[in-house]
Amino acid sequence: MAILVTGGAGYIGSHTVLALLERGEEVVVLDNLSNSSEESLHRVEQLTGKAAIFYQGDIQDPECLNRIFDGHRISAVIHFAGLKAVGESTRKPLEYYQNNVSGTLVLLDEMRRAGVHQFIFSSSATVYGANSPVPYVETTPIGGTTSPYGTSKLMVEQILQDFAKAEPQFSIIALRYFNPVGAHESGLIGEDPNGIPNNLLPYISQVAIGKLEKLGVFGGDYPTEDGTGVRDYIHVMDLAEGHLMAMDHLKKVEGFKAYNLGAGVGFSVLEMVHAFEKASGVAIPYQILPRRDGDLPAFWADANLARQELGWEVSRGIDEMMRDTWNWQKNNPQGYASKS
Repeated sequence: MAILVTGGAGYIGSHTVLALLERGEEVVVLDNLSNSSEESLHRVEQLTGKAAIFYQGDIQDPECLNRIFDGHRISAVIHFAGLKAVGESTRKPLEYYQNNVSGTLVLLDEMRRAGVHQFIFSSSATVYGANSPVPYVETTPIGGTTSPYGTSKLMVEQILQDFAKAEPQFSIIALRYFNPVGAHESGLIGEDPNGIPNNLLPYISQVAIGKLEKLGVFGGDYPTEDGTGVRDYIHVMDLAEGHLMAMDHLKKVEGFKAYNLGAGVGFSVLEMVHAFEKASGVAIPYQILPRRDGDLPAFWADANLARQELGWEVSRGIDEMMRDTWNWQKNNPQGYASKS
């Protein structure tokens, strides 16, 4: 039996594919390469000595999904494929709803047709919305989202809850990520966004190698210790391991269940900048800019439920996050276009 990983050539996807292959799973990857590179999968093969089967295609294409489900014995689907930038989503709401919501509907429909009933959804802490008390806990009502990105994840979670009630043979877990950062310790795979990065750490690391001039910090007047936004950052390898533990737990899940995957501690933008400077020995010039639409001042996770039920908790801290990010970036200044 094989695991289908949608968006498996992307940042979190490729690190999860690596973790799956390392423990002997067969993996099929579907990715449209809109914000990823097939090179990530070649690097994963280099690291594991095993190859995932790769299909270039889109989750919105039922014929492509049909071919995959007919051609392979798929036991579970881990669904990463989607657009993922809060700021961009406020400018391109239609594309976000089309990809993230409609795409998931097509995928679920094809899974049902193929008799594949185990599903892990890549959700987000943004589903908790602007007025949720911090730290976010799974019993907090979701909603009140502040961007089309967050709303698209919220809509899919609602759909999954309704779908799981109507289709009792399905076991579905939504993993609400906080802020994934870092890279595999080998430095062979990491985060390689197309164009100017939307996420903080790739932006910092591209400033460090001289690819970008300086970091723009959105908002210096938040009610936080240094005025910059506070987030819960989680090492991408901890996150990848969380997916394996969630997959192992699916057989105990009837219907739909959501888990937070976070470290349970918040760091400000400037704390992240200083930690990166310490790890890399490079000074990062930055400029405070106006706040960005859809951003919240501060949030972090309560990750106790994942610890109790999945047996998962983070094992890598801020120093490892920075070390591994810098190792990836300095060895791959052009991302996957660099020679390995």
